[in-house]
Amino acid sequence: MKILNLYAGIGGNRKLWGDEHEITAVEYDEPTAEVYKSYFPNDTVIVADAHQYLLENFNDFDFIWSSPPCPTHSDIRRCGVHAGQYEALYPEMGLYQEIILLQNFAPKDCKWIIENVRPYYDPLIPPNKKLHRHLYWSNFKIGNFQVTDDRKHSDIQGYSEVYGFDIKSSSIKDKRKALRNMVDPKLGEYILNCAIGSMQKYEQNTLFSL
Repeated sequence: MKILNLYAGIGGNRKLWGDEHEITAVEYDEPTAEVYKSYFPNDTVIVADAHQYLLENFNDFDFIWSSPPCPTHSDIRRCGVHAGQYEALYPEMGLYQEIILLQNFAPKDCKWIIENVRPYYDPLIPPNKKLHRHLYWSNFKIGNFQVTDDRKHSDIQGYSEVYGFDIKSSSIKDKRKALRNMVDPKLGEYILNCAIGSMQKYEQNTLFSL
């Protein structure tokens, strides 16, 4: 498959996807993109604005994964504002722009998923799935996934090794954030397999209708 991995980070979601796919990863931070490339040298890694890249290229892929930045949607932001730790910010609406774009214009044979944290407000577009602290919008069915990693998210530090990723020697400025933002690789694998299963059903239904 041709896969587009947007806001790729250092590649937690991609780790267990294997090397049989043609994967394009888009990450705006160059040091982060360099770490991704070091772990996945066979992928095409592009340093660019993932939001704009999606708009210009969504027709070219079989599977699209997008994880837009979450800080302006997170309950941590709301609590921090009330505690005087953060300033209030408008929620970044790029999240919903991407959902609307793919819901209405993605090719029928393209499977896509957009992932973000549970926001401090009622989601403007209802998600297709809730898993743990995150919401998922997609055009295929996602089942239940049981997280096996029992670490506390807040325990992760920049010098930690998380899901086999060690970035201590990298030039990433906020290593702790890079590690904490990763998707559990087993969850990434599970969701891709859900998409592949949905693709196979689509192909079978298409053949039967001919």
